[in-house]
Amino acid sequence: MTAEPTAEAADTFPKLLARNARLHGGRPAYREKEFGIWQAWTWAEAEAEVMALARGLAGLGLAPGDHLAIIGRNRPALYWTMVAAQACGAVPVPLYQDAVAEEMAYVLEHSGARFVVAGDQEQVDKVLEVQPSLPRLERVIYLDPRGMRKYAQPHLHAFAEVQAAGRVAPAPLGAAIAARVAAQGPDDVCVMLYTSGTTGRPKGVVLSNRNIVETARASCAFDRLTADDSVLAYLPMAWVGDFIFSMGQAYWAGFCVNCPESAATMQADMREIGPTYFFAPPRFFEGLLTSVTIRMEDAGALKRRMFRGFMDLARRVGPAILDGRPVGAADRAAYALGGLLVYGPLKNTLGLSRVRVGYTAGEAIGPEIFAFYRALGINLKQLYGQTEASVFITQQPDGEVRADTVGVPSPGVELRVADSGEVFYRSPGTFVEYFKNPESTAATKDAEGWVATGDAGFIEEGTGHLRIIDRAKDVGKTADGSLFAPKYVENKLKFYPNVLEAVVFGAGRPYCTAFVNIDLTAVGAWAERNNIAYASYQELAQHPRVYETIAGHVEEVNRALAADPMLAGCQVHRFLILHKELDADDGELTRTRKVRRRIIEEKYADLIAALYGGAASVYTETEVTYEDGRKGRIKATLAIRDVKRAPEARRAAA
Repeated sequence: MTAEPTAEAADTFPKLLARNARLHGGRPAYREKEFGIWQAWTWAEAEAEVMALARGLAGLGLAPGDHLAIIGRNRPALYWTMVAAQACGAVPVPLYQDAVAEEMAYVLEHSGARFVVAGDQEQVDKVLEVQPSLPRLERVIYLDPRGMRKYAQPHLHAFAEVQAAGRVAPAPLGAAIAARVAAQGPDDVCVMLYTSGTTGRPKGVVLSNRNIVETARASCAFDRLTADDSVLAYLPMAWVGDFIFSMGQAYWAGFCVNCPESAATMQADMREIGPTYFFAPPRFFEGLLTSVTIRMEDAGALKRRMFRGFMDLARRVGPAILDGRPVGAADRAAYALGGLLVYGPLKNTLGLSRVRVGYTAGEAIGPEIFAFYRALGINLKQLYGQTEASVFITQQPDGEVRADTVGVPSPGVELRVADSGEVFYRSPGTFVEYFKNPESTAATKDAEGWVATGDAGFIEEGTGHLRIIDRAKDVGKTADGSLFAPKYVENKLKFYPNVLEAVVFGAGRPYCTAFVNIDLTAVGAWAERNNIAYASYQELAQHPRVYETIAGHVEEVNRALAADPMLAGCQVHRFLILHKELDADDGELTRTRKVRRRIIEEKYADLIAALYGGAASVYTETEVTYEDGRKGRIKATLAIRDVKRAPEARRAAA
């Protein structure tokens, strides 16, 4: 039994670290898998690592108010770096590790970072490439020494050497760090996180210690998170979700943060760790279900029948058992047998056996996908949040979990919906400002602290649950005055495993059309089972039978839209399957994989014109960026397909 955390003397991360070293000193704080072996650090050991690094950074000149950029995959040492920077009075600024050099240059220049801590040679090379345009950047520290032996620049430093210097630092330097920590309070800056930049340049969101610590405290209480829980840290460190889960909540509750060896081994590492608290975007859960579906299609007839039979039972009674609602004794017994034969082994394979609380957010998740995981007994819920809110705006309480809402206001959060339909909130997690951007700050947050989310939605009467319709700026009307909500339609299309991404057009136009990206894993497995040969993504995407399949999905979505009088005008009339996957390196998606609608409309104007021009096909050439940064062009002739629309409910009733 451990003592309950208190806010007293624990209002910054260095103070929370000291508290955890005192209360949970022998418990694991971090684990990392390297060379196939898990290594662990207790809270007491983590405190020693962080403070040695803080003294080393201060010895190199890191001063209060400086910005320190962090670039790399999830590793304990990079999480320690954030707290070490805070102990020095500096502000950590994590960057997306998959960003290209030009994107990094903007954030490094805008933040005025003096120090960079990079995970490996690849990240160092990107920083060195743009350093001539960054006069404020003085020192680059690298964590992984592999490949760095012949780098002789005097401003490059090995992470281990900086830490070693900190361990033998003179006493006055240690005293100075202690004084900086003691002087910090809840209103000092905790971290600066950059938005994904769907409509323009990313903005630096300044979050205070109060924002993060109060949000972590409230959200831990909401889901009863304790030091006995554990998470898998695999999401980008630059994303606010990872910061609140792997830093804020981990430090408040005192639970262990586990870092996988690589993105390629993440699923296997997850099975070994068995996290009790887990977050993933809908795309992750969709991918898992797609892999399960493919494996079952390849299984023997007996196994397929058993799986389908027990899953039918699970969908019928699993959510009720999970929520503690009455279920007959026979169904409970059958479900328990299913747990032994199907549900348990499947959850173990997926790495979800021990998940007590799971969340998904960022996009709408398909009701069938959501129901699948809850049927297995996994307590998967939805939340709604933003960087500017320190993540949490709404959450689904246990027993009130539904696929069509994002929950009730999180503790301490107030909600209101404007006459325009836009959702506003205010909370202890509300950001301080956009860095160097007072105009955007004033446009987003008013004098009373209300923040415009940019999303359109409504609060249900009776339940208080929030339902999000679409991005407010994207909601419009077609030429005949029908409501146009593209994200709503796109999410419905992405419910199908064969559809990886969709972009819908129609604002101010006579009808709606769509671009579709196929999911190469799902469609490739289907092609293999049906003896369809293909040599590339482009060839498979343009196969007539693939078009038939996608057309069927679009027509099913049209039928669902037709049943909703408000959204019946959003039915898709024509679509094409793109010849390439939309890619963040090509500027089509953000680093968090959100569609950059304006850029896509400009880049593929010829394809959009063909969709509305009545053509049966269109020839196009597209510039692409390869993994090594080189540019190239791909050429393709794309088929355009007309699809059936369903009679609208209001007209059918007339």
